[in-house]
Amino acid sequence: MSERIQKYLAREGFGSRREIERWIEGGRIRNDFGYCKIGDRVDSGDIIYIDHRRIEIGNIPIRTRVIAYHKKPGEICTRDDPKDRPLASDGLPPIEDGKWISVGRLDINSTGLLLFTNNGELANSLMHPSSEIEREYLCRVFGHVSNQNLKRVRCGVRSNNDVLRFDKIEMISGSGSNHWYRIIMKRGKNREIRRAFEVVGHQVSRLKRIRYGLVRLDDDLPQGKWVELNRQMTSKLMQSIE
Repeated sequence: MSERIQKYLAREGFGSRREIERWIEGGRIRNDFGYCKIGDRVDSGDIIYIDHRRIEIGNIPIRTRVIAYHKKPGEICTRDDPKDRPLASDGLPPIEDGKWISVGRLDINSTGLLLFTNNGELANSLMHPSSEIEREYLCRVFGHVSNQNLKRVRCGVRSNNDVLRFDKIEMISGSGSNHWYRIIMKRGKNREIRRAFEVVGHQVSRLKRIRYGLVRLDDDLPQGKWVELNRQMTSKLMQSIE
């Protein structure tokens, strides 16, 4: 079963479909017969080249799969680690005809919902700022954040060359030195929540993602465990970014 080259490469996580189409138009992708054109198709076993990188086309997966994983503290969200620290992907089930691609990341100390899929195009779309997919977090902060500082993080604070802001923030509970907040964001810069609170003089002591778009972390799913989304939910997730 063949597939359009830009769709295959996007699904495999090489980039967005539009980005790959630009690579094709720019003459960066070729096969043994010449430069590829938009609309060219590939099949299992074909060989293509992106610049000088050789790519062997694997089996075309039959359907999109998505896994919801409950990340533990201490795990990192990369494919490998030179320090040999535990990976969030270590406990995922084996997959045939593809690989698991992470939808966004959580820093090493954060916990909560991570999505993995075998569809790189879906992963890229869910992460792209233009999709405006909501991420929801529970956040414990040392000290009581003043109304003025809550307004600052909603409107945006500057950290180095980044402007960090929350789309929504509300206090859930608080007593003594700890206060819990619910935060909703539509983007995911590196350590954005922790950095934003640092700018206004507060330290995040716990951070947990409980929702990514339509997918909410199951209260009964223990840390380090995963559940695969059923076909109906997977279809809804794909439709949400069309």
